[in-house]
This record gives sequence, structure tokens and C-alpha cells, in this order.
Amino acid sequence: MPEGVVAPLVPSVPLPKCPPPHKPAQRLTLLPPPPLPPSAALCWQEPSSRFPDAVSPSASPIPVQIRAAIPGDLGNQLEAKLDKPTVVHYLCSKKTDSYFTLWLNLELLLPVIIDCWIDNIRLIYNRTSKITEPPDGVDVKVPGFGQTFSLEFLDPSKRSTYFYTLVQSLVDWGYQRDKDVRGAPYDWRKAPNYFVALRKMIELMYEQNGGPVVLIAHSMGNMYTLYFLNHQTQDWKDKYIKDYVSLGAPWGGVAKTLHVLASGDNNRIPVISSLKIRDQQRSAVSTNWLLPYNYTWPPDKIFVSTPTVNYTLQDYQKFYKDINFEDGWLMRQDTEPLVYQMIPPGVRLHCLFGTGVETPDSFYYEAFPDKEPKIYYSDGDGTVNLESALQCKKWVDMQKQEVILFELSGNEHIEMLSNLSPLVQMVIELKKPKPPPTQNK
Repeated sequence: MPEGVVAPLVPSVPLPKCPPPHKPAQRLTLLPPPPLPPSAALCWQEPSSRFPDAVSPSASPIPVQIRAAIPGDLGNQLEAKLDKPTVVHYLCSKKTDSYFTLWLNLELLLPVIIDCWIDNIRLIYNRTSKITEPPDGVDVKVPGFGQTFSLEFLDPSKRSTYFYTLVQSLVDWGYQRDKDVRGAPYDWRKAPNYFVALRKMIELMYEQNGGPVVLIAHSMGNMYTLYFLNHQTQDWKDKYIKDYVSLGAPWGGVAKTLHVLASGDNNRIPVISSLKIRDQQRSAVSTNWLLPYNYTWPPDKIFVSTPTVNYTLQDYQKFYKDINFEDGWLMRQDTEPLVYQMIPPGVRLHCLFGTGVETPDSFYYEAFPDKEPKIYYSDGDGTVNLESALQCKKWVDMQKQEVILFELSGNEHIEMLSNLSPLVQMVIELKKPKPPPTQNK
């Protein structure tokens, strides 16, 4: 291993090796992942040799460090309270006495009732203030900041797990929920907006536990984390942040976002119409933030084509006009600069990325945009294209702190949180420092 590249460590208790790479059914990060059993097997995946900067695990015990988890898009619960002037259907609640689970409540996704849910969770963009607001009479809040429950399980019935296996594996190694492993949920529909609370939580964890914090982020949570770190001083990061572990980061956007914006995506849930869910997906500023960036793909790459028109990175404004969602172009202009410069995080980074899974790369529409397209695939984790995930490699020579790449061959975007939960823990520890060379007498 080259000098200065730090190998992640594995527990001294042997873990089974993950099954051979496979091509799981495609999933969309903009809808809930299917339930994972609480007893999901823990394993480690040996990376391939395609990427010389990627490293493999070596055996060593792990001391406990403090963790803060930042989820991805749709990655934590939301609650709402209603006092609405009107409703879209007589079955919809107009007023509630208390907060109820807005995301994720599977009962609200049933036919007809889903119309109520869409009307409650959608956002309205104000072209003057450039901010989004919920409809009149809808108050949305994020439950459990500083706790892990709202990102371990996306619904209170615990049928849809997300960070559970990862958090439970840390607990099994001696951590305590909501003490030295905490969650940082946020309103994932919006652009970055909760960083005062995140900074205070990190500082409190430092004071209470006597050491710097390890940030663990998944999917779009990495975009939020990068933006947050870029707005902290280097002195602050040196004091409070030990390591940053990024899982499945869409550093350069994802191609499938164009499919979501054009025709919606029901994640293969037959009772939900893609066109019905499309309006809600479009209204989230974060969806528009995840469009592909020109620092990742060539400007002439065609992402969407029809019998008469091709859409590249340079055609977003026309794309939004042609799908009749011109507010989206304004949202994109608002959010594109947030991490566009790709400024390094300024902390030691462990960049974990999935490969070997068919990942949507471009789309052909016979009838644009209201019919499903033919999808063409490339490499990635099923959601994040490899071109996007590898943007962290740029930082190897751009910051003095180490940047360690780790390829997760055959790992799907959501499943990596279950299959590799011990790896997130093992990857953030340095080997014991080498003893100084013996002087010749």
C-alpha cells in the first residue's frame, strides 16, 4: 500500500464475506427503500482492483469513537399538523389536533388517500423570495433531531428500515443510541437549511464525550454535509471533526433525476401512478439539486432523447419548459452554485462508492414526457452513476487531509447500508502509528 494511504480496519471478530456481486432491481432514492429485515446479515465486501486508490480491509480491533449520521433524500421521518382552508378530497383530513407521521406512513399511499398525502407534502415555490413553503394550513416538522429513531425506521411501524442495521451494528460494538451515536434528520425536500442545529449538536457531542466526531452520511446527505463543512472554519473542523465517511455520494448529480422530473417514478409500487407522484417529486427543491453537473459529464452527453429533441447538460432550461415545470429551472439556478466549486471538505474523508450495478444513464421517450421511457444503463450503484461517485477522487491532491476511496463492488445504493454497516465503523480508524526507525549504532 502506498505510503500515506490509510487502510480501513475490520473487527477482530471474523465477518462473513458478502455474496458475489448481483444486479438487484433498480431503486429510486426519491421513494422509500423496501423493508429490510432487522436481522439482515452483516458482511464485508472486498473491492475490485479497478481503482488503484481503493483499499481493502485488514484485521484489527476497533476503539469506540463518536458518530453523527446524516441521512439521504427521503431518509428520515417527517410529521405534519393540519388546519387547512380546503382539501382536495372529502376523505382528506382538514384539521388535526396533533402532529401525525407524514413520511413515511404507508397507509397514506393507498389509492385516493394518496391525493391527500401529495397535497400535504408538496411544496410551493415563491419566485420572489426564492424559498419554498408548504400549502396553507400545513405545518411540517422534523422529529427526533439528535436521535436515531427517525432515520433508523422511516415509519413508526418499523416496516421500512433505513439506518437501523448500521446503527444496531454500532450499538453491538459498544455505542449508545442518542449519546455517542446520534442522528441529524432534516427536511430533505428543501435546500440546505439546518446547519446551526447540526453545528451545535456536534459541539455538544464533543463536550459530552470528550473527543471529535465522525460524520457518516449517505446519498444526498453527503451534499448537505459537504455544504456544511465548506461553511465552517478550518480551525473548527480540526477541533470537532475526526473523520467523514461518505456512502453512495452523488457528488456530480445523478442521471435518473431527469426521469423523475419528466415522468415521475413510482418505484415499481403498482398502486401509485408515476404521473400522480410526479408533481410532489418536482416540487422538492432537492430533486432539482441532483441533476447532473457539467464538471462530471461532457456538455454534449445526451441524457434524454425523443423523436425530435435531444437534451444535454446545456438544455436544462428547455427541458423544464418542455415538461411544463419552469419553476424547476429557477430551483436549479438557486441550488446549482451550492457545491458547484467542489471545494474539498477539509477533513479526512473515506469515500465509499458502489459499482457493478446497472444504473440509469440515459432515457429515450417515444411520447415525452408522460409515458415511460426506454432506459439505458451504465455502471454505478443503481442510483448514483460511477462518474458522479468518483468526483471525490479529485480531492486527493487538493487537501492535506487524507482522501481514501473504497469501492463496494456489487453493492446497491440502499443495500450498502445493511451489507456493510460494520465497514462504516471499521473504515474510520487509523492503523497504529509505525514506531520510529531504529537508529544504527
